[in-house]
Amino acid sequence: MANLKTPNSNEAVHTSNRSRNVVPMSGMCSRCVDGCKGNCDIWLSSFRGREVLYPGPFGEVTAGADKDYPIDYSHLNIHGYAVGAHGLPEGVSADPDTAVFEDVNTETEYGWDIKVPMRVPIFTGALGSTDIARINWEHFAVGAAISGITLVCGENVCGVDPDLKRDNKGKVIESPEMDRRIETYKKFHEGYGEILVQMNVEDTRLGTAEYVSSKHNLETLELKWGQGAKCIGGEIKVRSLSRATELKERGYIVLPDPTRHDIQKAFEDGAIKEFERHSRLGFVTKEGFLEEVDRLRDIGFKRITLKTGAYSMKELAMAIRFSSEAKIDLLTIDGAPGGTGMSPWPMMNEWGIPTFYLQSLAYEFATKLEKKGYRVPDLAIAGGFADEANAFKALCMGAPYFKAVCMGRALMIPGMVGKNIGKWLEKDELPKTVSKYGTKIEEIFVSYQELKEKYDGRIDEIPLGAVGIYTYAQRFRTGMQQIMAGSRNFSLNSISRNDLMALTPEASEVSGIPYVMESYKDEALDILLE
Repeated sequence: MANLKTPNSNEAVHTSNRSRNVVPMSGMCSRCVDGCKGNCDIWLSSFRGREVLYPGPFGEVTAGADKDYPIDYSHLNIHGYAVGAHGLPEGVSADPDTAVFEDVNTETEYGWDIKVPMRVPIFTGALGSTDIARINWEHFAVGAAISGITLVCGENVCGVDPDLKRDNKGKVIESPEMDRRIETYKKFHEGYGEILVQMNVEDTRLGTAEYVSSKHNLETLELKWGQGAKCIGGEIKVRSLSRATELKERGYIVLPDPTRHDIQKAFEDGAIKEFERHSRLGFVTKEGFLEEVDRLRDIGFKRITLKTGAYSMKELAMAIRFSSEAKIDLLTIDGAPGGTGMSPWPMMNEWGIPTFYLQSLAYEFATKLEKKGYRVPDLAIAGGFADEANAFKALCMGAPYFKAVCMGRALMIPGMVGKNIGKWLEKDELPKTVSKYGTKIEEIFVSYQELKEKYDGRIDEIPLGAVGIYTYAQRFRTGMQQIMAGSRNFSLNSISRNDLMALTPEASEVSGIPYVMESYKDEALDILLE
């Protein structure tokens, strides 16, 4: 088998090989020439060092690792049927006039006791302290609100707020950036989805939970163990010495150390151009986790969710079992390689259990836990999803435990596209890829008139990035309706693992989904030979 990735060169970190022939394992050119002018990872790292670990430029890109795992969701296909209709409204009999794909109900909900409905079974990944989240927040937040999906406000937002104010104990008493994020979503929230704020070690120390509860009366908070893109804490880059020093004083790990004289001199010389701000690693114990959940409920949060990453089977078992005992409202499991605003590129490619394998394990563990008499919390899966077909496969494969799919970059792209169309229109610089559909907003966005009518008098408050997210969500919903109707499921409650087939024996072995040559074979033979 060939190397599953392309080592020593990748567009994400701006590197490439000179030679046509590359050693599969190392990625080095088969003929490395003294005097080469670049541009492989090793060559660039020889003078830019740690910078080459990260995709960039920071704040302008999102990145997703491109390792080609042996099995993914493309190794499953969806069953279609010529008879039946499941999940129709109560009292409605199935016939060609009632089983129509445009009437398929794509709504889902999650929560232990108090449910949160969503119009489609997707929600955003954690949009935290990276520049790409901050700069585009209005587009992302309003887009999620009008689409009826949950928006996750990620870790460290208070901690990196330039205008943060703290009391004499170091606790946040004012964070205009956090205020902006919450208020932007609430302005268009219509009862579907919610905004939830994520907590890591530094957020807990800073008192972020107490702040968003007392000032904004948020109902939900998310604890974070990790994510699929990396197995270390959240990271951003800053480009000024004063800003790096400020973040270090707030308790963050900042590298290179901005308080060292040699680092300050290297920054003045222009050799060091940016600093990395890192979050700390968490240390999870059952007692500590249960105590923290109780503490947050005592503060006033009605729902507590948990986000975990692509850790080993042990941590997956811990997440599911601890969440059951703590009555967690949603456990989001993020598989490798995941997407990122900033994560080390080698780590993204080489760490963690890939999403397909991780969800297969999660289903197995959830089944075992339920048989033991425990209630399984509502689950969501994340890590590389970008369309309704794979989202449907994941929901089927995880049924009945998985209620939604968490999507990172795929829900950010429409926001950035809509935003940029607005900029191009202002400058009269529409690219041909857009102008072929029209030169006015009303011509370009197929959902614009629908939104204009719905939000009569408020359409100018909806940024074009939000229109982009809504338009994408509507395409997702329609595609999901078509797939569900074809599989004769008219609501998500009726889908099951039986609606899938594995195209390879390997995919069947990992997932437990029947191999295509065995799926429904007994039923077929009964019909054939009766």
